[in-house]
Amino acid sequence: MGGLSDVGRFVCDRCGDAGATVRERGRIDLMAELCDACWDRFANEMAEADGATAAPRPDPGPDDVSWIEPPTCPRCGAMVRVYPTNYDRWVSLATTELPAKDVPEPFRWRLAKFPGRSRVTTEIVAVRVRGVDPLPSEPVVPAHLMMCVMD
Repeated sequence: MGGLSDVGRFVCDRCGDAGATVRERGRIDLMAELCDACWDRFANEMAEADGATAAPRPDPGPDDVSWIEPPTCPRCGAMVRVYPTNYDRWVSLATTELPAKDVPEPFRWRLAKFPGRSRVTTEIVAVRVRGVDPLPSEPVVPAHLMMCVMD
């Protein structure tokens, strides 16, 4: 990971910049120490590879009581679940879990739940299943792209 420069700031892992925008990135574990420009490039590359190209869900204010319709796929009209990824992009997922044996490797996702200050879950983040393959019967959440009838 990036080190500290002589002025006590983090150094970007990609470009070596020690600017004010360099900080630790990633929602779950520290992914890297990057400046804003390098983080945007890195996160966009990850999103393109993973198919995480969904638009973010609307963020209503605390006093907003208006109804928010569940998201639907613009191509097939099916309901989807839209979640943030661990690299700050958004992905459309299917509404049901399937056994890993029925979902091709590039479409496997899991939902990680994070508690707030109490034990109540306050954030859910989509994480691509990588590295160790799940057991064939283990449930995973498929990307909607795999389930879309228009593709």
